[in-house]
Amino acid sequence: MHVLADAAVSVMAIIGLVTAWRLGWTFMDPAMGIAGACVIANWSWGLVRQAGAVLLDIAPDTDLAEEIRERLETGGDRISDLHLWRVGPGHMAAVISLVSHDPALPNAYKVRLANISGLSHVTVEVEICHGSHVA
Repeated sequence: MHVLADAAVSVMAIIGLVTAWRLGWTFMDPAMGIAGACVIANWSWGLVRQAGAVLLDIAPDTDLAEEIRERLETGGDRISDLHLWRVGPGHMAAVISLVSHDPALPNAYKVRLANISGLSHVTVEVEICHGSHVA
């Protein structure tokens, strides 16, 4: 994308220079410079947003979180904490904390998630729910 944006700005600069030289429209060179700056600013804003989402650990896929919840929250098992983040292009990691009255081993929960595309690294923590205490 970066190369295409640079190429577009270069073509705009050439058009501005040729138009100013041939037709005497001296405003075209700075106008094309401003238009080129807008093209680069638009491209760079998108890049900053994408990089910021990765660097700030924003969960990029709510559908993935919902699929994990559907697969794990069965019977008395409930997710108490779910954290997703990108570890590479097309690869997500998850740390999941479960609470259950009758929990299975963590590996049993990992098996339920094994065929989710893009989920590359999963950590499961399981806590036994001892019931509620009334004070």
